[in-house]
Amino acid sequence: MNGTTTTPSKPTVGVVASYAFWSANGRQLADFYAAALGWQLTQEFPDENGVPTAFLVTDGVTTFVFYTAKHFKAPDWPAEELPFHLDLHFDDPQATERRLLELGATKPDFQPGGEQWTVLLDPSGQPFCLSRPWTGH
Repeated sequence: MNGTTTTPSKPTVGVVASYAFWSANGRQLADFYAAALGWQLTQEFPDENGVPTAFLVTDGVTTFVFYTAKHFKAPDWPAEELPFHLDLHFDDPQATERRLLELGATKPDFQPGGEQWTVLLDPSGQPFCLSRPWTGH
């Protein structure tokens, strides 16, 4: 030891600014989730060629960013594990399911949630789950 002491630094407190999603068509996915959640598409950002490729959707608190990715490939679910997915809660999941299917979602045959939740695929082919709001802890 050299006789000096170090004071541990304070842990950094961070805030999640947004959640980002990639797809073959970022605008289409942004429009889908804006309609699905009753949120607003508020901003778009161009790439280096001036083509809009990133789209912000928000409820004023939480923000999703949808990117157009040239080489996007939807996960082969359930054969491949997912790094993450969305769980969306609605008071009437059955009515919401019908509405989301009309908006462009699809329903895969594999439904691991039983009566607890329903898996749908968004227009980019990425799974998400619908259920009633969770109660309890």
